[in-house]
Amino acid sequence: MMQTQSPSLPGTPPPNLRQYALVTGNYWAFTLTDGALRMLVVLHFHQLGYEPLQIALLFLFYEIFGVVTNLVGGWLGARIGLNRTMNIGLALQVVALAVLAVPTAWLTVPLVMATQALSGIAKDLNKMSAKSSVKLLVADGAQGTLYRWVAALTGSKNALKGVGFFLGGGLLTWLGFRGSVLAMAAALALVWIASLALLRRDLGRARAVPKFRQVFSKSRAINVLSAARLFLFGARDVWFVVALPVFLASVLDWDHWQVGAFLATWVIGYGIVQASAPRFTGRDPRQLPGRGAAFGWAAALAVVPAGIALLLSGWPPQTVLVAGLALFGVLFAVNSALHSYLIVSYAREDGVSLDVGFYYMANAMGRLVGTVLSGWVYQAAGLVACLWISALFVTAAALIALALPPPARTTGQGA
Repeated sequence: MMQTQSPSLPGTPPPNLRQYALVTGNYWAFTLTDGALRMLVVLHFHQLGYEPLQIALLFLFYEIFGVVTNLVGGWLGARIGLNRTMNIGLALQVVALAVLAVPTAWLTVPLVMATQALSGIAKDLNKMSAKSSVKLLVADGAQGTLYRWVAALTGSKNALKGVGFFLGGGLLTWLGFRGSVLAMAAALALVWIASLALLRRDLGRARAVPKFRQVFSKSRAINVLSAARLFLFGARDVWFVVALPVFLASVLDWDHWQVGAFLATWVIGYGIVQASAPRFTGRDPRQLPGRGAAFGWAAALAVVPAGIALLLSGWPPQTVLVAGLALFGVLFAVNSALHSYLIVSYAREDGVSLDVGFYYMANAMGRLVGTVLSGWVYQAAGLVACLWISALFVTAAALIALALPPPARTTGQGA
């Protein structure tokens, strides 16, 4: 949406670019604490004697509340503004971190699950606000710029989540669990105060006050893309969240630091590829990616988990998994970046957070389904079964993408 801009001083970035930098900085700070907190909880509760599946269940409310938050958060953002929903998310994460600073004897499973629920709400409010804001900070028709800004925001976030895994392990060694969560709460509180002062106050508020029933999208494009997103992220998490780390630890005999470092490195690489996705799929600004690209890249991705499942029967499992996961990460990153661009492109300008919130509700539902299936299917049938389900889910995402409308046209501006 074209914004009326006040003149900038010589040598200073335009107002919208400054707001984009602020939104991105907020998102980065939150993501670092989110990744670090995930690793802190995993490592700390492993030290307390919890089994891997028990640790995974600590994050169940994190995913469940993500579904609800994205659905309601988009409506809330359209009513009160994205600046407020982003700041609410930052504040809730500070509270979640502070609550975890209680004495170790008080860290019961219900308390940790409750704080993870709070952190899940915070994360999805922050993510929905950041992704929606980009739509409002790019001029009409500059689809090339929109694609690059969305890819950079999303890719850098995922790379920093991987950095957060390392940060969590380092803080646990240096400060202990209680000192780590207190340090992160203090740092994020400073970011929250700066955001309250600097983020534009009318960002994302709809001109017409939306009714709650509008949280359910009536746009065919949004509904189709949301369904594809659900299967795409279910395909990742059905083998990545529980099955893969448990297999690496129990079958390949990796220690927990090896598992954590490997998965953190994968997430960082995934984020770097995601930020670079426009170089692969949007080189020509006159022909930006749409349903054809969404189908083609998903179809290519579907081959990978199926191939890994077949190769595990006769090849060294460590070689197959490391190489297969690297290829899966590259293709999945491109698929995810394409979807992230398409949702922002298809979303309405007035009340953009309603469409983005509905879409990320489907994303959270996919993660939830994948997380539950990852533990259940692995325990019942092993890693190979999880991989075949992953291949089926990605195939479904590819076929659903064929129902998307043609891509938005772009002007030369910003492309």
